[in-house]
Amino acid sequence: MASKSDNTAARPVSAKVVVSGGFGVGKTTFVSAVSEIAPLRTEAKMTSAATGVDDATFVQQKTSTTVAMDFGKITVDEGLVLYVFGTPGQDRFGFMWNDITAGALGALILVDTRRLDECFNAIDFFESRDVPFIIGLNQFDGAPEHDPELIREALDLSDAVPIMRTDARTPDTALDTLVALLSHILESLSAAAAASPTPAPDSREPDREAPVVSDAQRSAAMSALAAERG
Repeated sequence: MASKSDNTAARPVSAKVVVSGGFGVGKTTFVSAVSEIAPLRTEAKMTSAATGVDDATFVQQKTSTTVAMDFGKITVDEGLVLYVFGTPGQDRFGFMWNDITAGALGALILVDTRRLDECFNAIDFFESRDVPFIIGLNQFDGAPEHDPELIREALDLSDAVPIMRTDARTPDTALDTLVALLSHILESLSAAAAASPTPAPDSREPDREAPVVSDAQRSAAMSALAAERG
């Protein structure tokens, strides 16, 4: 007869990734496109607080903004569940980024090629924390299709950072971008493991002896337990 553990499916491993970038680059749209559940959104209507702070020249149709985070979930396979968090794009909500990105394995930074300067904050944020990231050129209608290598030069990115075109509105394209991010995370983790030196035997923590419990201590413990039950 099969044991209980044989009939219990192993729980999948969960991992966290972040979708980031400037204001109005498509983070909420991307999370919605890849999520297998109804995504959690924390949006509010645009108010005068954004006037003079967020440049809405190229996103005049945008009437709401993320004030906390977006959240979605996707099952990669039976052994891996991916949780996708989107950061708020407006600078005044930037204080939330540390909490949202805590524990993330990597990040996708979405870029609007019409507003390259607005992704520098996100790039600096993840570079300073050694979080692997890739650049997703979210191709808006009418936006210039710059050569990715020219964009690499403009953003001062190393050759190790992948740059790819994407469309946050299209699930298949968005999923391809997410797969590229996972691949980059695995490569980064493998490179870090290979570069980490193996500690010398004498630098390891010595084995600790098991604590010795005397008869008097054992008797006192039994007496206390009996009194508690009595």
